[in-house]
Order: sequence, then structure tokens, then C-alpha cells
Amino acid sequence: MIKASVIGASGYTGGELYRLLLMHPQVQVQEITSERFAGEFATKIHPNLRSFSQQKFSSVKDMKRDSDVVFLCTPHEKAMDYVAEFMNSGMKIIDLSADFRLRNAQTYERYYTKHRHPELLSQAVLGIPELHHEEIRNAKLVGAAGCLSTSVILALAPLVKNGLIDTERIIADAKIGSAAAGASFDISTHHPERQGVVRSYKPTGHRHTAEIEQEMSLLAGRQVRVGLTPHAVEMVRGIMSTVHCWLPKQLADIDMWKAYRGFYRDSPFVRLVKEKGTLYRYPEPKMVVGTNFCDIGFELDPTMPRVVVMSAIDNLVKGSGGQAIQCMNLMFGLDEKEGLWRPGMHPI
Repeated sequence: MIKASVIGASGYTGGELYRLLLMHPQVQVQEITSERFAGEFATKIHPNLRSFSQQKFSSVKDMKRDSDVVFLCTPHEKAMDYVAEFMNSGMKIIDLSADFRLRNAQTYERYYTKHRHPELLSQAVLGIPELHHEEIRNAKLVGAAGCLSTSVILALAPLVKNGLIDTERIIADAKIGSAAAGASFDISTHHPERQGVVRSYKPTGHRHTAEIEQEMSLLAGRQVRVGLTPHAVEMVRGIMSTVHCWLPKQLADIDMWKAYRGFYRDSPFVRLVKEKGTLYRYPEPKMVVGTNFCDIGFELDPTMPRVVVMSAIDNLVKGSGGQAIQCMNLMFGLDEKEGLWRPGMHPI
């Protein structure tokens, strides 16, 4: 059994990760921490786990250092110190914050703050198994990818890799649910302010742009530019990213199918969705809630050289805790589907 600890298990990300770990047949959750709720039963904060957990939150200072893997579900800027502390402990580390997603310290400083342990950035692998499968297998430190960036990266990767689109003109429009704001309270998540809303909250310069450009540039072998505009919408879970790409030449559907099927032929959690004669013609967030799937669809514009790519994920699973477990499975030589292979619910 893999012994796992979760630091910061009381938030939405930590709670969803904990739920998935409890259901994993090869994992024993040793410890869960929360500075705010230390000494309290986990089910007081995560009532969905009644009958599945009898554990209490502890403080990090009281945590043992003998787990096989430690997951960090802390805010940005806090995880980097824990990583530096744990690097020589023998534990594998999966950081769900943004502290080890970027390879360049200057880029991190531009989007976040000055990195206190830049020497460790080169040792981290970005936690998207569809792009870094073999690197993750051999990694000691994984920086789990962001939810918005995951949805856009998976939509774009086959097109960029195959040179099918103009890499200077890519626009990603993302709709995201309220769970992405976390469990802390803010005027933006206050019910009268959030209910019924479609709100653009960072039209340019969103932090996840850095991850998208980093990964697409690596695939292309040159600098790729992406414009990302996220919107808060009235749903709890889910991300729907609509990515507009311009084509150097007109393509046919068969060209798109070849690119996506070839790139994702060994990726069990990517599903291609482009149907006729059904309501569910394209990806929808509701169809992936609670799952680790990313559904991707596309439509070529017959009136201009453009393709519209649609990508749907659950931001707390494929965009966070589920993808982290997928990485853990690879790091310990397990089937990457272990503990994650289940359908969503319908209707919901």
C-alpha cells in the first residue's frame, strides 16, 4: 500500500483529493492536516465523507515524515517552503499549488512573486500525464497543473505539435465554476453577487497563461502566444474552454481527427466528442463532473480559416485532485487509471 499524507486537506481541492484517495485501492491515507481545523474530524468539514473517514486533521508541525507521498494543497507561495523541507525526506512530492508549475523563475515572479527556492524548479515536472508521461514516472517532485491551463493545454497540444494552427493568434475563452475560488470567503463568491453571473474577471494576463505558453512553446519548439480570458459563471464545478485558432490553410475533419487520435492514442482520460443526432454533440462540463476525464471537441469554420476547439473538465478532479492522483499512479508504477476509472452521473 502507498502511504499518503495531505497537507491542507480542509479546502475544496484538498477535500476532493482526500475523497479520491480514500477510494483508491492501493492507498492508505496516513495523515491529513489543517492549521485552522487541527483536532477536528474531517467529516465536520467534508460531510460527504461520513462513513468513509474517521480521521482528524492535525497540524503540519505534528506530521510524521514517513509517508511514501505527500500532497501539498496549500495556497501559492506557501508550498515552496514545504517542498524545500521535504525534498530530502525520501517522500515523493506532488504540489497542487502553482509554486512548481513554471520552469523559469523570472516568469514565476512576473505572475506570482519572487520564488524563494528557484534552484528546485528544474527538478519539478509539470503534472499533465498526457504530455509528460515518462518524466512523471521518474519524478520525485511534480507540480500539478492549474485547472484552466489543463483544459486549454489539452485542447491545443495536438494542433500545436502537428503545426496545424497559427501559433501567434490563439484565443482561449474559459467559463469556470465557483469551486475554483476555493473555500475561503470573498465578495466575489457571496451568493447575491455570484448568482446568475457571467463575469469576466481577468480579461488579460491571467496566471495560467504562463503555463499554457510554456507547454505549447515546448511542443512547437518556438515561442507560442495565447490570449486567455476566463469568466465566472453560475455553476459550482467545471470548466468549459472554447479555444479559437486560425489556420494557415484550410483543413478537413479528417486532418483534425488524425491529429487528436494520434496524440491521445495512449491517453485514457481524454475523450473526443463530436456527435450528430444527439443533444450532446460537443463537450459539456456536466458530463465530466466528478470524473478525471477531459472531453474535447472541435468544429471547423466553413466561412473562414478557423477551428473552434471545445474542452470540458471538472476543475476539482482533472483540473486538480484527480490529475494529481493520476500522476501519483505513474510515480509508483501503477496503471494511471487506478482509483480514477469511473463514469460521471447523468442527469445531475
